[in-house]
Amino acid sequence: MAAAVRYPRPLRPGDRVGVTSPSSGVPDVLRKRLDVAVRDVEARGYEVVVGRCMDGAGHVSASAAERAAELTEMLTDPAIRAVVPPWGGETGIDVLPLLDFERIGRAEPTWLVGYSDMSTLLTPLTLLTGTATVHGNCLMETPYRVPEGLLSWLDVVAAPQGEPFTQIPPNRHRSPGRDDLVGHPEIRDFTLDVPGRWTRLDGEGDVDVAGRLIGGCIETLVNIAGTPYLDVTSFARSAAPEGLLVYVEACDDNAFTICRNLHGMRLAGFFDAANAVLVGRTHAPDAPTLTQHEAVMDALGPLGVPVIADVECGHVAPYLPLVNGAHGRVVHTATRSEIIQILD
Repeated sequence: MAAAVRYPRPLRPGDRVGVTSPSSGVPDVLRKRLDVAVRDVEARGYEVVVGRCMDGAGHVSASAAERAAELTEMLTDPAIRAVVPPWGGETGIDVLPLLDFERIGRAEPTWLVGYSDMSTLLTPLTLLTGTATVHGNCLMETPYRVPEGLLSWLDVVAAPQGEPFTQIPPNRHRSPGRDDLVGHPEIRDFTLDVPGRWTRLDGEGDVDVAGRLIGGCIETLVNIAGTPYLDVTSFARSAAPEGLLVYVEACDDNAFTICRNLHGMRLAGFFDAANAVLVGRTHAPDAPTLTQHEAVMDALGPLGVPVIADVECGHVAPYLPLVNGAHGRVVHTATRSEIIQILD
């Protein structure tokens, strides 16, 4: 019998949401945007608790020990029902060996949300404790209005367990560049100025495939591939005998680096139980003789499973939250694309 995934209970008005920076903090020039984002979470009826580890003067918000302690405290505090960082960062990997996974695994489960460098913590947390986590937009993106068909992380953490929810891509995304959050801290509208659908890379034909979701950012996860922190094979054996829907996305590394990273992750067993692979849309550069799409197929083509690219699960807005550990179903045809998730 498969081990059950631990789902934190849905958030209700009055619940507390913890804010901490396990990787990068918030510089002073962006504190107004942080305030806007906090107020938006409060407007949902939640109490927001901002932690000590928020300093944005350097590339990390505090020492590794302090960041690990605060994250562990929040994930084991029964009064805090969700934890969200302002954004990702660069070297959150230093927190991994300092987290008390046993203590976290014994506590009542709490939602952990994020993407980018947060993948370094989200995915191991699901794999090691069986607790579902949300790969989705972070706190600083929360004020943006969500395009029709997609959900915010706030919608996902409040979703009733056992009831499926569907997301449909808007077929438009943002061109390269970032909004000026310093000069316009209250900005709420994405500029989705480029049309684009999901792309099947491995061939043609309709795709309708299911499995448990697991994945994250290529550039951060590759560094723990083959370690006990990223033992996807054991997780699949115990919690997902039906197989996995594995998703990956590139932040900014060029196609040669992404190709090498994906090869290494495949050799480490990260994709062994994949029924299909979803690849996030990226603005990362191609290489002179290799595109990002070609890099993916060079590394993952030997899997012999559907590979669908340009999914909204990466660094290119808008954002399509995915729940690590949830049961998912992906449908992709010439006229329709959708992903259905159920917290079962």
